[in-house]
Amino acid sequence: MMNDTLGATLKIAGAGLQAQSTRLRVVAENLANADSTATAKGGDPYRRKTVSFDSVMDRGVGAELVQVKQIGRDRSDFQLAYDPSHPAADDKGYVKKPNVQPLVEMMDMREAGRAFEASMNVIEQSRAMMTRVVDLLRS
Repeated sequence: MMNDTLGATLKIAGAGLQAQSTRLRVVAENLANADSTATAKGGDPYRRKTVSFDSVMDRGVGAELVQVKQIGRDRSDFQLAYDPSHPAADDKGYVKKPNVQPLVEMMDMREAGRAFEASMNVIEQSRAMMTRVVDLLRS
């Protein structure tokens, strides 16, 4: 019973790690492309990616696990900057800038990092409990 509970805890925390790892990867990609404009005249720049989560029932564990539902695209408007010399400038001299807001991305990264850390702490505590149980059984 105890082993099943700890195993389930590890699986739940592992699912959290995997979901937050994907979220961190997407945030990093957004930040890396925060200044990526189009290369063709009037073209669209990089569009911010978003991550949405879902829960799925794992009958073996008897609990719901988090998973990435989809990696989508933020449909908010692009900002315009006047730069007639830019290769991607439209006929009026405006260049579309990515809809990435670095401050929002940094907050998202911080939140994902904290969730990742919390899942790691659960795994570490579960492993320590398993070790203690084995030690007690050997005594």
